[in-house]
Amino acid sequence: MAAEESVETLGLRPFHEFDEANATWPRAEKLEAIRGAADDFRRRFKEQGQVSAVRTVDLVSAGYPTRYAFGGAARGGVNPYINILNRLVVVQFRDFEGKLRTLCWEPTVPAGSSEAPFYAQLIERYGEWFAQNVLATEYRTLQEALGDCGLTAADVDYVSFDHLHVQDMRILMGTTRPVNGEHQSRSPVFPNAQFLCQRKEVDTLRSPHPMQWAWYVPGGMDHVIEDNLVLLDGDVELGVGVALAWTPGHTDGNQSLVLNTPDGVWVSSENGVAADNWHPHLSKIPGVRKEAEFMGREVILNSNTLEDSIDQYDSMVKEKSLADPNRADPRWMNILPSSELSAWKRHWPIVPSFTCGGMDYGTVERVNP
Repeated sequence: MAAEESVETLGLRPFHEFDEANATWPRAEKLEAIRGAADDFRRRFKEQGQVSAVRTVDLVSAGYPTRYAFGGAARGGVNPYINILNRLVVVQFRDFEGKLRTLCWEPTVPAGSSEAPFYAQLIERYGEWFAQNVLATEYRTLQEALGDCGLTAADVDYVSFDHLHVQDMRILMGTTRPVNGEHQSRSPVFPNAQFLCQRKEVDTLRSPHPMQWAWYVPGGMDHVIEDNLVLLDGDVELGVGVALAWTPGHTDGNQSLVLNTPDGVWVSSENGVAADNWHPHLSKIPGVRKEAEFMGREVILNSNTLEDSIDQYDSMVKEKSLADPNRADPRWMNILPSSELSAWKRHWPIVPSFTCGGMDYGTVERVNP
């Protein structure tokens, strides 16, 4: 079967507050249009209600080049690699028919990520021990993380990522035939889930440009079971308090998770790896604030790929405009990097000025235990 093309038949709702802003030209005028559209959407979004529960669980820490994390702005670190923490985000919410649904955001499997050319070449250069003990630390398997939430993979209705860098979707989605010399096709990890991906992101994983190649797993979409794939073309709401906002630039098909919680609206993506990326004028990381001031910029990009740096800049403004102020320190907005810079001593002085940490709201429950 083919991928699902009509999201409305699944109960999802495309939203259009940003349509006019997306079409605004010249680019400088687009930013103010984005801010106005974000105000309109956030007001309507919050009136609908909050999610039922959110829980984050640490999965894996991965090495990441410092020069990419802050677009070359960070100074003073002797370690060329920082570490970024990937968390599984489990969200429960009511769909628009009132049924409790479960979304898994960012269910990364490290075995697949190591096949991305960037990491595969580091492993070849430095060896498995270095890769497993310095570049990466696995805290929990995906199944263990779900178990910490009282769930199994069969309880999940939707799966999604901000983008598909270092993801081997054959592992998660299952395959229609054997791959990689195996003797049988792969069963899906999430047997009852639909995968929500931007169409452009799927197209890129299937056929990456040389400028995109290093971060996409070769063949990562080959022979996947497509009848559990839902192709998105822009902004969409999943249900009460949950939306996926299209935020292109870091990749063409980048999207951000938007949640309405008891602490206001949160947004999650990897357009940045720390709160400093979205708030460089508050940053204590050497070089970040000075770069933003010198260049007259509001945000500093996470720049391992620059598919469209101006679009990424606009998308980060969109994220900031959608998010509410953080209750612990209202100078910072509620933006959770989907892979967040760890505050480790060996990174000094490249440590986050403000750590968002995880989220824990409500009680995650099994719908059909």
